[in-house]
Amino acid sequence: MNAIYELYSNVILSQDIPEEGLSVGDVGTLVEKHQIEGLETWYSVGFFDMLGKTITVVTMAENSLRFPTHEDRP
Repeated sequence: MNAIYELYSNVILSQDIPEEGLSVGDVGTLVEKHQIEGLETWYSVGFFDMLGKTITVVTMAENSLRFPTHEDRP
């Protein structure tokens, strides 16, 4: 995947992470980028409830994320 995500932007989860209580379509915020030359880029993504309380922060590969579209709903 050649997406270029900017820190603090919203992304959509494209795979379930049941051990964290996360499902495809959940919205997260990029909080850290982990990039090593020659390897896939990974991101720490924060997931929050509707009041802004942190649910969890998960580090995941770039290919586990996608940009939001107009079809996505909060």
